[in-house]
Amino acid sequence: MKRVLMIAYHFPPLSGSSGIQRTLRFVQHLPSLGWQPLVLSASLLAYEKTSGDLLADVPTGTVVRRAFALDTARHLQIGGRYMAWMARPDRWISWKFDAIRQGLKLIGEFKPDAIWSTYPIATAHVIASALHGKTGIPWIADFRDPMAQEGYPTDPKTWKIFQQIEADATERARYCVFTAPGAARDYQHRYPDAADRMVVMENGYDEESFTFAAPPRDADGNQAKGPRPLVMLHSGIVYPSERDPTQFFEALGRLKSAGMLAPDDLRIRFRASVHDDILLKLAQDHGALDFIEVCPAIPYREALAEMMDVDALLVMQADNCNAQIPAKIYEYLRAGKPILGLTDPDGDTAGALHRAGLHDIARLDSADEIARLLPEFVGSCRRGRAALPHWPAVKQASRRERSMALAALLEQASLSRSVAANPN
Repeated sequence: MKRVLMIAYHFPPLSGSSGIQRTLRFVQHLPSLGWQPLVLSASLLAYEKTSGDLLADVPTGTVVRRAFALDTARHLQIGGRYMAWMARPDRWISWKFDAIRQGLKLIGEFKPDAIWSTYPIATAHVIASALHGKTGIPWIADFRDPMAQEGYPTDPKTWKIFQQIEADATERARYCVFTAPGAARDYQHRYPDAADRMVVMENGYDEESFTFAAPPRDADGNQAKGPRPLVMLHSGIVYPSERDPTQFFEALGRLKSAGMLAPDDLRIRFRASVHDDILLKLAQDHGALDFIEVCPAIPYREALAEMMDVDALLVMQADNCNAQIPAKIYEYLRAGKPILGLTDPDGDTAGALHRAGLHDIARLDSADEIARLLPEFVGSCRRGRAALPHWPAVKQASRRERSMALAALLEQASLSRSVAANPN
């Protein structure tokens, strides 16, 4: 069996990030595809929140090494402040030093055939680049989403470092992987010499997790009936810019004033939004407070069960993220419920919905479009006529399918090393 050194900050028992699923499910499926994962992650001290609910999903015997790391914002601040250079490219740059040391020890011990690192913690790519440079082992840089973007990061010096990291990866990595077609196209234009090494590998859902995620049942053991009013769920973080619900709440307030939609008709549940106070304030300002509820985070499989139990699901993605697809959308598709997409019709998020046969889409920044679509969508859900995800498209998004694609990419990367070592 070949081996791959996987450098990932997001790994159990870290909690609060859907990004954990990508690495975790690759680690689960790669052994059956001929690849043994060696995980190099950060020490638990670096994690702000932890939970043991996903630790059982890490296959027994998986090699997991944790390098010393601090969170600059929590561990190195004085009086609530810290020096900006101590958090470039991110707050976990301290991870780099011991991770390179630990990575070299893993390489010496296990002789991996490839290195894989994953963003959005940019330090992971810094570590991988150093290990690749010291050993020559082929490197796959899993960008997921774009790094240096217009206006992000906002700090010019951090933006410059992001640009340097991505330029280094596109020059030295055997492949650069993105989770959305638009992101890959952007980088192909940005780095044309590396265009043939840009690969799209979307996120997905874990079928086994859904198998064990049962919707709630009542005291008699019967599946609980969907509550009324109709419940529409947004599961996960609501970013104040990228998923700004202001126009959504504006539309709700208008519909309520016009008598076209009442809180008795619709309840929007925000689960684990992280920004509950902002949501409640915006909803109150726009007369939509009676429509919403904010709920705390729950364990992963309970979150999946909730997706299967509600009447509809809500995805929000602003047009400044057209080259990104929320990871949660694939779990939404597998849940098999109607999905309301508040996003740019020309963006990759809308594209993912269209490919699954879903077309209930309005722009997130257009209260007019949302106000026109929402009553019709709610009515269709109540009548049982709302569109549901097409199963063939859903099946293609399983983590097993994605892992097969990664295994093929790893084979190509390791083959390139063999050819370089033995040109004849």
